Amino acid sequence: MASRYHDVYAGWKSDPEAFWAEAARGIDWITAPRAVFDPEAGVYGRWFVDGVCNTCFNAVDRHVEGGRADQLALVYDSPITGAKKSFTYAQLKQEVVALAAVLRDQGVVKGDRVIIYMPMVPEAVFAMLACARLGAVHSVVFGGFAARELATRIDDARPKLIVSASCGIEPGRVVAYKPLLDGAIDMAKHKVESCVILQREQQECDLVAGRDIDMAEAVAAAKASGAEVECVAVSATDPLYVLYTSGTTGQPKGVVRDNGGHMVALKWSMWNEFGVEPGEAFWAASDVGWVVGHSYIVYAPLLHGCTSILFEGKPVGTPDAGTFWRVIAEHGVVAMFTAPTAFRAIKGQDSKGEFVRKHDLSKFRTLFLAGERADPETIKWAEAQLGVPVIDHWWQTETGHPISQNPIGLGQLPVKYGSPAVPMPGYDVRVLDDAGHPVPNGTLGNVVIKLPLPPGCLPTLWHADERFRKAYLSEFPGYYKTADAGLVDDDGYLFIMARTDDIINVAGHRLSTGGMEEVVAEHPDVAECAVIGIADPMKGQVPCGFVVLNAGVARDGAEIEQEVVALVRERIGPVAAFKSVVAVKRLPKTRSGKILRGTMQKIADRQDWAMPATIDDPAILDEITAALKGKGIGI
Repeated sequence: MASRYHDVYAGWKSDPEAFWAEAARGIDWITAPRAVFDPEAGVYGRWFVDGVCNTCFNAVDRHVEGGRADQLALVYDSPITGAKKSFTYAQLKQEVVALAAVLRDQGVVKGDRVIIYMPMVPEAVFAMLACARLGAVHSVVFGGFAARELATRIDDARPKLIVSASCGIEPGRVVAYKPLLDGAIDMAKHKVESCVILQREQQECDLVAGRDIDMAEAVAAAKASGAEVECVAVSATDPLYVLYTSGTTGQPKGVVRDNGGHMVALKWSMWNEFGVEPGEAFWAASDVGWVVGHSYIVYAPLLHGCTSILFEGKPVGTPDAGTFWRVIAEHGVVAMFTAPTAFRAIKGQDSKGEFVRKHDLSKFRTLFLAGERADPETIKWAEAQLGVPVIDHWWQTETGHPISQNPIGLGQLPVKYGSPAVPMPGYDVRVLDDAGHPVPNGTLGNVVIKLPLPPGCLPTLWHADERFRKAYLSEFPGYYKTADAGLVDDDGYLFIMARTDDIINVAGHRLSTGGMEEVVAEHPDVAECAVIGIADPMKGQVPCGFVVLNAGVARDGAEIEQEVVALVRERIGPVAAFKSVVAVKRLPKTRSGKILRGTMQKIADRQDWAMPATIDDPAILDEITAALKGKGIGI
């Protein structure tokens, strides 16, 4: 089937307002917007400024009223605890209304902020939707974040209330949340009035008298009383949530997401970009603490009338490298979205794909990868094992939905390994040099997006318009700076090579660490890799590669390291000055799967560094330090 992509993209470009007006018909409005875009509103313009709506109504109530009351909305699957629960749309509405009644009884009203500090449990989803129902602004903080990090978010968001849990569960350990929550509340200048606490059976906690409310008891009382909570009307431009992302100053940036544009963009993406029909099961294997969890665990699948999978587990170790295939088969998943690092971990444990063949994946159609660069070798491995299209796509916390993708619903385009394909409607992607001039096709440069950003992208940062301008808009006037480096080829395909911070300067040559990682990953014994630039007195910087070997590799590590060096010299050339390879047991990552290259670089360069708040396992950095010292680096 020929792809409709080029016609659809050209249609958007010729008349953006008509395009988004048509997409907005996929949403139920209290007052439908007449003005599609107001260029004078906000920092760079606002979408659907006169529209009135409610996100919870669109995600829950309209499906109950429209014939999906008995269809599964949410499936919770926790191989860590052994728990499984399913909720129809009618049951989801019951849970959301009851929790909204609890929040309302604690004084939460339209415009108030509520911090949600929760593990991957259904109550986290209920809390997000309950806030949306009330017109309150939720700010989800990844469960288990350090007390100081949580305190900075409390002081910035100034929440009326916090929803939390007694603990989170990681493989082999229980993470007590309550001491972290109490510590953060003590540290914060802003004083929270009350907390609603989910007591988990794996570890209950003491409640503070006069402040803490037992969630289960309060929700049960709300259900028994027959409490009703109607959806509160909000402006399309009112904030739905604030999601904090790391800031270079140490002060986190509160990315704002509005109600109207967010719904329009996400609803449009589910079929046109992901190729998923209402009623089908969609699984984003992420966490509600990250933007992927907001967009594609909670909001987009429910806005589209799908069944969304909420998974509390890991790609390996819960219990083995076959857990993804078990979930897909058991719940009839048609499309899955996860990070490439998850597949690299699976490939490292099961390089022959033996676990894949133990499960019936006949309903599974498409695998989507995003969050880190998807190296070609990982994509090829997944294609060979699963026999379905593997689609790399690229977006950011700030955009909320894909910037570039191979659009399955519009008709798949040819795959180019190493590329997240083509820009989606709404995104006019350009590549500029450091002075802001366009570069020829095939030339590495700064990837930017011509303003205005489409619906669903951040309109600003929370109470920080000027910081938003400086961080994203000032360097390249008229454009949004993605802070990613890449190139566009003659066919319009985008190649994201690295964060601009990861472009290294070797003796005057600008080189992409991402390009080197692609080559290193081709070695048959390498499961995962990362390349960083380290300081060199002669060349300015030189690359250093870290490799994790496949399980069961018995060959001499020094021999493999030499082969990796030879491979890079062959593919990229001596100009790369690629001479150092360090074999490690594992790479340091955030809990969303991003490799902490910047911290590794600081260790190698003997610079001061702080423990990243998002790190999955702090002990890995000690392993990295020891491995570098073994090579005479960083001492």
